[in-house]
Amino acid sequence: MRIDDKPEHHPALWVPTLYFAEGLPYFVVATIAGLMYKSMGMANDQIALWTGMLGFVWVFKPLWSPFLEAARSKKSIVLLFQFLGGASLGLVALALHLPNYFAVSIALLGLVAIASATHDIAADGLYIASLSATQQATFAGWQGGFYNVARFFSLGGLVVLAGYFEKHMAVAQAWSLIFGLLGVSMVLLAAYHFWALPIGRNQARAEGGMRGVWNTLRDVIIDFFKKPGIWLAIAFIILFRAGEGQITTIGPLFLRAARSEGGLGLATAEVGAVYGTLATVAFIGGSLLGGYFTAWRGLRRSMFFLILAMNLPNLAYFFLSTAMPTNLGVVAAALSLEMFGYGFGFVGLILFIMQEVAVGKYQMAHYALGTGIMQLGYVLFKIVSGEIQAALGYQHFFLWVLVSAIPVLVLSRIVPIGRHEKKSDSTPHSAAIQL
Repeated sequence: MRIDDKPEHHPALWVPTLYFAEGLPYFVVATIAGLMYKSMGMANDQIALWTGMLGFVWVFKPLWSPFLEAARSKKSIVLLFQFLGGASLGLVALALHLPNYFAVSIALLGLVAIASATHDIAADGLYIASLSATQQATFAGWQGGFYNVARFFSLGGLVVLAGYFEKHMAVAQAWSLIFGLLGVSMVLLAAYHFWALPIGRNQARAEGGMRGVWNTLRDVIIDFFKKPGIWLAIAFIILFRAGEGQITTIGPLFLRAARSEGGLGLATAEVGAVYGTLATVAFIGGSLLGGYFTAWRGLRRSMFFLILAMNLPNLAYFFLSTAMPTNLGVVAAALSLEMFGYGFGFVGLILFIMQEVAVGKYQMAHYALGTGIMQLGYVLFKIVSGEIQAALGYQHFFLWVLVSAIPVLVLSRIVPIGRHEKKSDSTPHSAAIQL
């Protein structure tokens, strides 16, 4: 029996692991690499510069997404780049023992970033192509939740393990073990996904040859910007992350800042403990409930509440900056509320891109364009957040973050939402729910 003839498995068997595999290399490049270089004695400005440069790969990934439409299936792309990402992480482990380890490891992390960003395109395309609109909403919480399980697995378990290794061996050797473990993890995930993933055939494959690929690229871009209301949708996507981009940047700095500077003065271990326990559970719970809530009500009737859920809990930071509690349990409870709302509300943006922006024959490429715009919005507000906080102070900054949510709330009443829900649900997807 050919692979193409195998029955497709229930989404619960592959959605969690697929999005864990999507998140893991991203957080390695975005966070773990910086902590590693800090332990190895690199200057902060060099760490920020080069790891920041690597982050732009995810912004520009839509530029090569149309080339992936030429592949026979989305599953084949996912498997290829999971294996490539795992191999690249293994090579980083070896490179840390070289005299010029920094340059070589940055280049290899560039390969990890490219493999990860390309994998994102195919994984998201596979999710869209394999699930109905109702299933997409139902499992959107699983999607976001397990993507962020990778965040907490990285910042929690792996960093703690690296700290333990550093006490018993050379720093380079300690981090080589961590990156070796990461590489093996990605390869094992790929092996599992060879069995678990649906095929996800591409609906529109390019004509043979490079000319066909370029024709597909041109057609993808033209088709994207010809969508009704696309510029309003782009504005909505960018503004959706206005509060998130600022709070996720300044919030942890506020927790670490000295009390004389208006911060809570927490130690690094305390911040990790807070985010790695109750806040982790709250985020995953919020993501799951947000998906089920939207599946129940539909995206159009849910969006306003999803935006409120994502932004109103940011009041927790204003409370902390005003009350200045010394009890770690109070801090954990406040941050858990904020993370629950973040997980619950972020579902709205993912589904908006899936069901309003990516609809059409180029689902995978158009979803990649949408998520690239989403990442751009996050980066833009992240960049300006530091100057705004310096000008306003922590208390007024956290109030400003709440004000930043008003434009997207207004747009949510204007931008078309839910136009394709009934049409998408009428498409048969019985194979996707077979065990």
